[in-house]
Amino acid sequence: MRPSPSTLHRYPPLPYLRLRRLRNLLILLITCTILYESYPPFRHSLLALVRCARLMEAVILNVWDYKQTFAFEDSLTPLDSLTADQRSVRRQRRRECHLRSSKRMLEALKKNSGIYVKLGQHVAAVQVLPPEWTSTMTPLQDQCFPTPIPDVDLMLKKDLGKGIEDLFYEFDPNPIGVASLAQVHRAIDKRSGRRVAVKLQHSDLEEFAKVDMATVNFAINLVRYVFPNFEFSWLGEEMNQMLPLEMDFRQEAINATRTIENFSEFKGKTSLYIPEVLWAERRVLVMEYIDGKRVDDLAYLKQHKIDRNQVSQELSRIFSKMVYIDGFFHADPHHGNLLVRPKAKNSSSPFNFDVVLLDHGQYFDIPDELRVNYARFWLSLLKRSSEETSKERRKYARLVGNIDDEMYPVLESAITGRLNLSDPTTPDPSSRPSSLLDERSMDDKEIAKLRNAMMEREGLIMEIFELLRTVPRRLLMILKLSDLQRSLDQSLSTTHGQSRIFLIIAQYCAQAIYQSDLSLIRTSYNTNGLSFSLLEKYVSTIGSYMYWKTTFGLAEWLMDVRARWVKVGLWVHGLTRGGFRGAGLEMAGLSVV
Repeated sequence: MRPSPSTLHRYPPLPYLRLRRLRNLLILLITCTILYESYPPFRHSLLALVRCARLMEAVILNVWDYKQTFAFEDSLTPLDSLTADQRSVRRQRRRECHLRSSKRMLEALKKNSGIYVKLGQHVAAVQVLPPEWTSTMTPLQDQCFPTPIPDVDLMLKKDLGKGIEDLFYEFDPNPIGVASLAQVHRAIDKRSGRRVAVKLQHSDLEEFAKVDMATVNFAINLVRYVFPNFEFSWLGEEMNQMLPLEMDFRQEAINATRTIENFSEFKGKTSLYIPEVLWAERRVLVMEYIDGKRVDDLAYLKQHKIDRNQVSQELSRIFSKMVYIDGFFHADPHHGNLLVRPKAKNSSSPFNFDVVLLDHGQYFDIPDELRVNYARFWLSLLKRSSEETSKERRKYARLVGNIDDEMYPVLESAITGRLNLSDPTTPDPSSRPSSLLDERSMDDKEIAKLRNAMMEREGLIMEIFELLRTVPRRLLMILKLSDLQRSLDQSLSTTHGQSRIFLIIAQYCAQAIYQSDLSLIRTSYNTNGLSFSLLEKYVSTIGSYMYWKTTFGLAEWLMDVRARWVKVGLWVHGLTRGGFRGAGLEMAGLSVV
């Protein structure tokens, strides 16, 4: 039916409506573009909205994916009724879900950059999480993009009233290192005239930090609401506590100074060197420039005749002293934060090299009670397995991590990195090492195989999240540090075996316990005076410490002798493959091409 002439004038022609809508859309786009380019609050709000939407899209898709894979699957098929083949299919589906979800999250974190990359790096370092997650997040360690120099210059003028040309005689525009929060440039400082390394915070980090932290906290709470057993609050708590400190480089200067003081009494006994901080402001830090290479650069170590075994052992001594003696430790010692160089002229290192520790933004204090009890727990892991030893291990697991007997194997695996100590899939206990010093060690393939077997065990993922929820945050950081230490030892291709590193840790544990016991004895003496029982305890404390010290010293000597023979074997093998050049390469841990 055609409209009557009287009603035609009420409706505009269709082409006119389309033209008006197109005009309004064009006006809106032009207005938004002008506001984006000329009005910072609008630009900030729009970019923040995009970053939030990007993360929440990944989180919601992952929640749905896990809900479909886990919850729906559990509701339809009782676990007890599954055959072995069905269980295998079920585990494979869950591994695929882990991989899909981790890749989805990786893309969101990479695009958002900044603290999101830092978040992914933390996930990659927690080795008790499913390997699909940790391996997927690992590339974030090296995938950080630099801030353009004009933006850096603008930030300096805003903060200090001076630009790059006002602060430095020379400034290399190409960064020598880029991390999630900052980048580092070579320069010559005008204040001191010295060659320096300049650490500059990414200029947009502060702009989005608050909204990014709020978004991450919301996402964590959303996951916890949908999956109450999936516990990620530890990740949010760490970020909320540490990020504001890491974003203030003046705190980094304080941490570096405190660490220098802690190691000042170790002159002549340690290879540790911490670059001098010349000056620091909130978003810029200027320090002494160090010419060195990554500690795992085997070609560099060979060139300067530096023993890679000694480097690994020194790293273990440095971080063990921080944790067990000082109770104040660097919580992010990844490969990019550690350099090695030939011993400097003014160095007091007992070796022919210095270990240079960088990036002091993330440090943790450890309460004395946790520090000493954790040391006692570690020593119990070195004792031969027995009913008494088992009780002792579980006792200290409860004290340091609120861990019950059911959760104990997960904690032990997280601490030692040796899943076969309490491997529930091994029916014959005699096939398992009874202590960390047992010679039945595993190579990388065996470790990966056992780790995957543990991750496939039904219900283990829930136990891991329960562990992350239960243990104190400081202990989680110590576990992360232990993982990084093991990773460094493996990347150096050492010949002394992982037990050598365990021995070094144990020595510092024994020293921590000895110092604590002596302190308690002194306090008791000052309060109650001398008594026979106190004297007996004093003698027992000294005797116990001397026993551990002598035992560890002998074991270290034997392991070092064996490590030298392994190197000789590598030299001979390399000689047969590539002559003297091949012998030198294999002895240094390098491949003969």
